[in-house]
Amino acid sequence: MNKFNLESLIRPNVASLTAYSSARDEFKTQGTEMVFLDANENPNDNGLNRYPDPQQNKLKEKLGAVKGVNMEKILLGNGSDEVLDLILRAFCEPGKDNIISLPPTYGMYKVLADINNIENREVLLTADFEPDVEAILEKVDLQTKIIFLCSPNNPSGNAFNAERIERILKNFDGLVVIDEAYIDFSESESWTKRLDEFPNLIITQTFSKAYGLAAIRLGILYASRDIIRILNKIKPPYNVNQLTQNEALRRLKNASEIDMQVSDILNERNRLIKELLQVPFVSKIYRSDSNFLLVKVDNANLRYDELIHKGVVVRNRSNQPLCENCLRFTIGTAAENDKLLKALKEIQND
Repeated sequence: MNKFNLESLIRPNVASLTAYSSARDEFKTQGTEMVFLDANENPNDNGLNRYPDPQQNKLKEKLGAVKGVNMEKILLGNGSDEVLDLILRAFCEPGKDNIISLPPTYGMYKVLADINNIENREVLLTADFEPDVEAILEKVDLQTKIIFLCSPNNPSGNAFNAERIERILKNFDGLVVIDEAYIDFSESESWTKRLDEFPNLIITQTFSKAYGLAAIRLGILYASRDIIRILNKIKPPYNVNQLTQNEALRRLKNASEIDMQVSDILNERNRLIKELLQVPFVSKIYRSDSNFLLVKVDNANLRYDELIHKGVVVRNRSNQPLCENCLRFTIGTAAENDKLLKALKEIQND
C-alpha cells in the first residue's frame, strides 16, 4: 500500500477551491464577554439566536475522549448519510470515477453514487457474508476511488473478518470506508484503534444506534487530519445545529446508561435467538454482531404480512442478494420482543 497518494485522489475543483468562511470561523471566542455584531443574527437572546459552532469543538473534544481519537481526526455531519456523501463529492469525479460496494449491504452507498453520477461496481459477499477480497481487487481500475465496507454489515449482521479488511487496506491505493454504525453491539474491536496505521482508512459511526439518538441526525467520521481538512472544505458551514450538539453532549455524559442499554439489547438478542430456533418455519438465524437478526424463513412475503396483521413490523430483505426469504428483526425491548414471539406462536398455530 506504498502507492497511496491522497492528493492524487482529490477532485481538481475541490483541491483548488477556497472554502466558505463563516463569521464563527473567523472569530474564535477568547473567553471574555463580547458583543457579537458580525453574523447578522437576531440579537434577542432566546438561547438559540446565535449560530452554532461550525466545527462542533466541544462535542468533538468529548467524543474524542470517549473514543480515544484526537478531535482533529473527527468530522461530524447531519447523519451518516451526509458524511458519506461528502466523501464521494470530495474524491469522485462525476461521470468518470467509480466506487465498489459489497451487496447485500447498506443501500445508501448505491443511492449516493447514483446522485453524484458515480459508477457503483458491486461485488457480492461470499455465501457466509464475508468480503471476497480477490474479486474486489479484480474490480479495481485507475478510476476506482473508494471501497465501502459495512462492518458489522447491514442486513446480514456480521462483522467482517479483520484479516480480509486488512488485505484490502494494504492492497488498494484508494480510500477504504468502514461503516461501523453497529460496532457498539459487536465483540470486534473498532478500526478507530488502527486509524494511524492506514492513511487510506476512513471510519464512519453514528449516534442513531447504541446512543439511541436517531432523531437528532448526527453522523461521525474518523480519518487522518489531511482527509478531514479536505472534507471540511466542502461541508456546509453550520451542518450540525445547536440542539443536536447539546443533546449529543448530554448523551455522552451518560455512559453508564448507554452501556446498560447495549447490554440489555445483547441479552434480548440472545434470548430471541433461542426462542426463534423453536419456530417451525424458521430455517436459519445468521450470526449477528448487531442490534438485529437476519432470519431465514419458509416464505418471507407471507410471514411478513402475517406479522403486520398481528401488529408487528419487521423488514423483509428478500429483495437483497443472498437474502432470499429473509426477514430482519430489530431487537426491541423485552416487552416488544415478547409481542413478536407471541405473534410468531399464534401464526404457527393458525
